[in-house]
Amino acid sequence: MDGIVTEVAVGVKRGSDELLSGSVLSSPNSNMSSMVVTANGNDSKKFKGEDKMDGAPSRVLHIRKLPGEVTETEVIALGLPFGKVTNILMLKGKNQAFLELATEEAAITMVNYYSAVTPHLRNQPIYIQYSNHKELKTDNTLNQRAQAVLQAVTAVQTANTPLSGTTVSESAVTPAQSPVLRIIIDNMYYPVTLDVLHQFGAVLKIITFTKNNQFQALLQYGDPVNAQQAKLALDGQNIYNACCTLRIDFSKLVNLNVKYNNDKSRDYTRPDLPSGDGQPALDPAIAAAFAKETSLLAVPGALSPLAIPNAAAAAAAAAAGRVGMPGVSAGGNTVLLVSNLNEEMVTPQSLFTLFGVYGDVQRVKILYNKKDSALIQMADGNQSQLAMNHLNGQKMYGKIIRVTLSKHQTVQLPREGLDDQGLTKDFGNSPLHRFKKPGSKNFQNIFPPSATLHLSNIPPSVAEEDLRTLFANTGGTVKAFKFFQRDHKMALLQMATVEEAIQALIDLHNYNLGENHHLRVSFSKSTI
Repeated sequence: MDGIVTEVAVGVKRGSDELLSGSVLSSPNSNMSSMVVTANGNDSKKFKGEDKMDGAPSRVLHIRKLPGEVTETEVIALGLPFGKVTNILMLKGKNQAFLELATEEAAITMVNYYSAVTPHLRNQPIYIQYSNHKELKTDNTLNQRAQAVLQAVTAVQTANTPLSGTTVSESAVTPAQSPVLRIIIDNMYYPVTLDVLHQFGAVLKIITFTKNNQFQALLQYGDPVNAQQAKLALDGQNIYNACCTLRIDFSKLVNLNVKYNNDKSRDYTRPDLPSGDGQPALDPAIAAAFAKETSLLAVPGALSPLAIPNAAAAAAAAAAGRVGMPGVSAGGNTVLLVSNLNEEMVTPQSLFTLFGVYGDVQRVKILYNKKDSALIQMADGNQSQLAMNHLNGQKMYGKIIRVTLSKHQTVQLPREGLDDQGLTKDFGNSPLHRFKKPGSKNFQNIFPPSATLHLSNIPPSVAEEDLRTLFANTGGTVKAFKFFQRDHKMALLQMATVEEAIQALIDLHNYNLGENHHLRVSFSKSTI
């Protein structure tokens, strides 16, 4: 190195061309040729590689196009709803930063979320992608202030009090008064379910309520910082194109008393709660406070789900695990490009089964000259967005698949008489579509891939041991099993890993158990 970086603050190296050779990255696929983290004039560490959105997942994320005046606290806050932030390196001269999360799973969730909802800092869009680096190593002696910021944020996040003895200049580390958000949805032309609301960060409890024909919700987070970050990220956003606008404020409540787990309320820390009958009764104190708070914010003309007959079919993403991408509506791109497939194992049928968890697959084409890639056409744009959000980065047949929106508007069938070796299949009239029936409860039971599977349509003659053996034969390990107490037609079965559960679902959904019973398999949010 020809020079020494002399100006360092909060893990930031300012204005040195040694830090990042070449121009500022301009797209998710730009090459990052060299980044140098300098400990002193004689010691430096170089990271080389290519940071890009479709690279291998990493718990280190590369953030670009940052406003020049942005603080470390604001960047750290981007990651807080998804898990613990363990390190940060800011390159203010390049308007970039590297953020390290505690786990790769948290980083995957963060990237998937922000691929659907463009993050903004100081009213400026920024871009987040995986880094090629698996760990962010910085010199602690030069990164003391950055560590102080992290410690302060962690202290606020876990105890709602500043860390004793820590002085941090960034005033943004100011906790909100309550961990509970009140949400009103304007222009609600599509239903919004608990599963949509649950993805607004690390939500612990939800109560939904309709007052004056307007849908409203209370969301409780683990701490005020997570609630504050969710409000900053989501307030004023549209869930769908030009409708379902979120109006968010802090509630005066500090805790929600959820009595039932059903389609109106949910306590994600208490899966054992009963479902109740109809709309759950609210705690009187909550109901009174809720009515008082929302009466000031009622906006006439907003539609509740009950005012939209047969609207469920138009809103598959209302059961989504993510907020819809701005500008993408039910009429958006329906075709997905899936890459990095295991070409020795994948078939149109296996892709139909897996992607069919998140929408009605119409056609599948494995590319003839690139058999590790496929085009999948869903029934509408919301379903394609939903499938992409949940399945991008998951493992299928031992390989991490990549799912993106395709430039194609439809999947073409082969010309009549042309043999394409079975690589293209039309599923338009399949009886196995989960969402073809308007108002189906399947819309309310869409969850991310998980190790726990929900089984249904089990005949009386099939015992627990039969099902354990059946699922073990898919090549995985069955860790736990439980029949539903009141109805042995349904059960929960837990595999050792999410990948094993995905494999079992592909192999055994619609499996014939005899007595005219075909097994139904889906991912569950529960654990055993």
